[in-house]
Amino acid sequence: MPKAESIAKMIRSGLRRYPRHLTESLMVGLPPRGVAASAQPDDRFAFPDPMSAIWLGHATVLLRFSGRWILIDPVLGDRIGPRVAGRTVGLARQEPAPIDPRRLPRIDLVLVSHAHFDHLDIPSLRTLAGPGTAAITARGTAELFPPGFDKVTEIGPGESARLRGLRVTAHQPDHWGARYALDRWRGCNAYMLESDDGRVFFAGDTADTRAFDDAGPVDLSVFGVGAYDPWEHAHSTPEQAWRMAMDMRSDRLLPVHHSTFDLGEEPRAEPIERLLAVAGPDAGAIVRAQAGEIWTP
Repeated sequence: MPKAESIAKMIRSGLRRYPRHLTESLMVGLPPRGVAASAQPDDRFAFPDPMSAIWLGHATVLLRFSGRWILIDPVLGDRIGPRVAGRTVGLARQEPAPIDPRRLPRIDLVLVSHAHFDHLDIPSLRTLAGPGTAAITARGTAELFPPGFDKVTEIGPGESARLRGLRVTAHQPDHWGARYALDRWRGCNAYMLESDDGRVFFAGDTADTRAFDDAGPVDLSVFGVGAYDPWEHAHSTPEQAWRMAMDMRSDRLLPVHHSTFDLGEEPRAEPIERLLAVAGPDAGAIVRAQAGEIWTP
């Protein structure tokens, strides 16, 4: 639990941003930031590579793995937060989403780590639901999903689900899964994805933890590196993310959860600057693709 001084800082931090964003959310006629016009044709998704990844902002990652399209923690809209009178009321994106959701390939599997609004976004899930798309999520969160998915499977830490040669195993991060204040019984997962093509680890939200040390080695790990000030009890710093990735023997690290929503007090460029600094001569292991850019090993 954070100390009294940290709690006071969190309150001041929230008061700095949330009243303005909530007011903007409710203003009729305020134009949304929308999505950026795609700079590449749709055939960018015709990958011959067994593994490819595209960071779509915040914690959202589009992964080509084991011959399937996997979308992790999809948040594709202009804002995050609860729905009120048909509007999403909450924080706005600082930059447009890099890809129009309508231009995504058909998604085989949606993975959701936990029920926080910046990870389980119902409007985005509604856009993705359809025949041929399955979902895996944390315990106690399937009820939040809109209808239309082939199947929504809940798993908890230590449990696995399989999808035609792909194995997804849940791990326990140092975080919590409540969507609202009183539903802390909802689960919260990190995920290991395994197939003949390799191993990918998605940490989701987590504070610094040793829980992942024995999970490796992995070809690619995805760790959050932002929103740590004043939330270090819930989100890892860049230095902590680097240590966790290296301790689990990750070949490459894709940093996420930064520079998309105004969730922390740190300057927007600071997370990546600090990550590169702590990596030093090993910074080549950091995936430095911009939002919307394709990374392949």
